[in-house]
Amino acid sequence: MTISEAEQTDLIQRACTDPDAFAQLYLLHYNNVFNYCVRRLFDRHSAEDVTSTVFFKAMHSLSYFQGGATDFRNWLLRIATNAVNDHLRDTKRRADVMQRVIRNTRAESVFAIGTDDRLLEKKAHLKQALLSLKPKYQNVIALRFFEKMKLTEIAACLGKNPSTIRTWLARATAKLRKKLNAAVNTGGSIL
Repeated sequence: MTISEAEQTDLIQRACTDPDAFAQLYLLHYNNVFNYCVRRLFDRHSAEDVTSTVFFKAMHSLSYFQGGATDFRNWLLRIATNAVNDHLRDTKRRADVMQRVIRNTRAESVFAIGTDDRLLEKKAHLKQALLSLKPKYQNVIALRFFEKMKLTEIAACLGKNPSTIRTWLARATAKLRKKLNAAVNTGGSIL
């Protein structure tokens, strides 16, 4: 479902009072928000829960939103970023996510045909390395590389200066590279 930016802006305004209009916004943006959450959490079920939270919060705060279609996308991703961070702050959940990642990687290797064990190991190391970064670094990595957003878009989404985002991205990639190199060199766990 694709509509013009002007139509989407009108839809946003109508969605404040019309549940059908909000349902259309939901359909337009669900995949983007869900995919972002999956890439941050590495778990489909948790991503579904967080995505539901995002749209629930958006529905209740929509009357305060001011802007157009692009701003709305960034606003939803900002809500998603905060919801994912809230989800990850709980240390028990974070440990559970890590255990599921390890189990899922092992389960994938059992069911995959012609699976390269080395590739699965690299995938597990990457997931562990990403989850071991601070949430702000996870945010910029996910938005830049998974959502393919420009630095200015990420800055708008997170409410930060583009130069701050550039610095965070440089630090995040350096830390990620260091953790991955350490994992490869020691053959051990990243955490």
